[in-house]
Amino acid sequence: MSPAPILVDARGHRCPVPSLRLARALEAAAPGETVVLMATDPMARIDVPHMLADGPHRLIGIEDADGVLRITVETGAAPSG
Repeated sequence: MSPAPILVDARGHRCPVPSLRLARALEAAAPGETVVLMATDPMARIDVPHMLADGPHRLIGIEDADGVLRITVETGAAPSG
């Protein structure tokens, strides 16, 4: 059984707060963990994939339910060196 995902609740906050909170959670998470960002700012749909483009984390999916984005990310290994 996989551990519960790390939940980052940034509902009600505007850009760049959701991305910053997600970045902080990803830094603290171990490789292979799942982090879920909950956000109401529609810009998070654009900002988060852009932020993740340089790796090492992987976007699993973006769901939109009643105006709340649920963005799921799998953490990757931190770059060495």
